[in-house]
Amino acid sequence: MTGCLLMVASAVPLLVRRRAPLLTLAVMLLFGLALNLSVSVPQHFNATTAVALFTVARSQRPAVTAVAAPVTVALTLVTRHTWPLPTLLDTLSNAASGVLVVISAAVLKHWHREQAAKRQMLADRAVADERRRIARELHDIVAHHITTMQLMAGGARANLGRDPEVARETLVTLEGSGRMALHEMRQLLDVLRAGDEVEEEPTSPQPGVGDLGRIVDDSCRAGLPAVLDTRGDERPLPPSVGLTVFRIVQEALTNARKYAGQARATVRLTYDRDAVAVEVTDDGEGADAGDASGSGYGLVGMRERVVLHGGTLETTPRRGGSGSGPGCR
Repeated sequence: MTGCLLMVASAVPLLVRRRAPLLTLAVMLLFGLALNLSVSVPQHFNATTAVALFTVARSQRPAVTAVAAPVTVALTLVTRHTWPLPTLLDTLSNAASGVLVVISAAVLKHWHREQAAKRQMLADRAVADERRRIARELHDIVAHHITTMQLMAGGARANLGRDPEVARETLVTLEGSGRMALHEMRQLLDVLRAGDEVEEEPTSPQPGVGDLGRIVDDSCRAGLPAVLDTRGDERPLPPSVGLTVFRIVQEALTNARKYAGQARATVRLTYDRDAVAVEVTDDGEGADAGDASGSGYGLVGMRERVVLHGGTLETTPRRGGSGSGPGCR
């Protein structure tokens, strides 16, 4: 009866082993010593002792474990039958058990540290990817709308004296472009502030393939005539793919307005069976070789967007002219 009570009492401290691992091991060793000296117990290094030592080895410094393990092995050897000296077999058995427990705890601790480092690395990578995505969005929004507004403002100024009605229409379009720029910027900033406050209104959907007609019309009003040519069987695209197509066309038309001079642009959207291809060409003079090589931030951002979806991007001079024609699949 005494042995059963001591055995149960020695297991109770395991309930608080995570909060006080050293105290738990010490109390268990005292109960175990009392059990070994009061009754005949054939198994000295029992499961409860192994769990307590394992917890200490996992949670404490190596120096603490180096002291706790020999003490645990030594105290478990003290029994009624081994006094004053334990047998060689008992000593080797308990020592091997203690070493096995400590090694297992060390291996598990190392594995947990590696997993924590991997999780942190993945979290840092996710943050970096999100920063790059936001940088791409900011560049595309600002570059497109500011360039359009600049060209429209110039056109309105040129027509202000000789054709006030055309100037008025240009200013109205300019106002709409500015409003759209603010709206898209607010959407992007709402994403950054999503964890700080609850949104009172649902976020508007991101632009996609259905909005290509709008930016083509904006391009025409900004002084770069452009047409949209859709081929193949139209079908709904995933939102991320649709946004990528929209931003690529937006960036290509913005570059054409900046560098092509007096030109016309064509946006060709082709639906294949398992892919979608976008080609933007212009017949203007184009930029220099450095701009056409894809070293600009805008072209780098387009390439990153396409690669995220397993596609490719090509920016090459157009035959018969020096204008660049970005195309992606």
